[in-house]
Amino acid sequence: MASFQKYTTKQGQMWLFKLDTGINPETGKRQTTTRRGFKTKKEAQAVAAKLEQEIANGILINNNNLTYSEVFDQWFSNHSKTIKISTKKSIESKFKKHILPRFGKLKMKEITRPYCQKMINEIAQTITSVNDIRIQANQVFKYALKMDIISKNPLEHVSIPRQQKELISEENETLERNYWKKDEIKQFLTITKQELSFRDHILFHLLIYTGGRKGEILALTWDDIDFDAGSIRFAKTLFHNKGKFIFQTSKTKESKRLISLDTKTLSSLKKWRIRQKEENLANANTSGENKMVFTRDDGSPLRLAYPNEKLDIVIKKNNLHRITIHGLRHTHASLLFEAGASIKEVQERLGHSDIQMTMNIYTHVTDTLKEQTAQKFQKYIEL
Repeated sequence: MASFQKYTTKQGQMWLFKLDTGINPETGKRQTTTRRGFKTKKEAQAVAAKLEQEIANGILINNNNLTYSEVFDQWFSNHSKTIKISTKKSIESKFKKHILPRFGKLKMKEITRPYCQKMINEIAQTITSVNDIRIQANQVFKYALKMDIISKNPLEHVSIPRQQKELISEENETLERNYWKKDEIKQFLTITKQELSFRDHILFHLLIYTGGRKGEILALTWDDIDFDAGSIRFAKTLFHNKGKFIFQTSKTKESKRLISLDTKTLSSLKKWRIRQKEENLANANTSGENKMVFTRDDGSPLRLAYPNEKLDIVIKKNNLHRITIHGLRHTHASLLFEAGASIKEVQERLGHSDIQMTMNIYTHVTDTLKEQTAQKFQKYIEL
């Protein structure tokens, strides 16, 4: 049973409660916890009731000696029920590779802020997405704070060191360019048409001309394409887990989008649909029909790594500027800006939930657009 008490601070009257959390199995003695900082008694009573329920469920047994790994297991057993399989797998990978090897065996109460800063600095030397690692690790600390396992969060005020590539000069910025310019795109598509299968050529054409995510493109079915209206619908994504292909709905409402297709892309897709039926018949598929736009010869989905591998092969063989599959999406956005599309139009076409993501691409827009901006100013001022 919790006991409640009013106390005075510089900010005024506050409430606290003390609660018996049961017997410590190591000492055999009863232990209590104190929670402070409530503005009203009613607020303190609500938190106390929740804490009592957690104790009844066995969550707070022997909390004082819990390791980070044990608290992670508690947190993730609940959190994993609220997220998609792909997100779950991604989080598990980040903890397994970067977080648990550094924090797992340590007792929560012994983890200090200097140690956290040291670990973040180490991780920053190996990967660029260190802030994402910090966010994931922090969820366990926040859970521990909520469960009264720790009294303060040692990761709360840890800073993220700047990446070395953020400090490069503008002269070297082109070395980090993860998109292609218009002439590079034309060269690449000419090469894919000559060197790759028709299916793979259309796959890359669609990645470039729609800005779709790799998982969205590989999950496409023919009913997602409206040839009469000239549009394509992105509403699902392909994910591979434990040897099985899974189709998931898009993560955000912005990702679920209907975008227009140009006549060249529509014509190419029509040709591919006919070719696909012919190939299916040749492979003893009597119906000749396949619901998915891109498949292997046996009708199963393409591996998620397949486009990456093909892109790397073409780049290496033809000595092209190196970019990633995601760079094709960046390319689409950059060329849209060059063509005069607004930031809002690009955001909607790419399915960005946060306009800042679109703005980040805009700030790295190609030299062509920069030149056009200067020309526009000259043309206007000389009128």
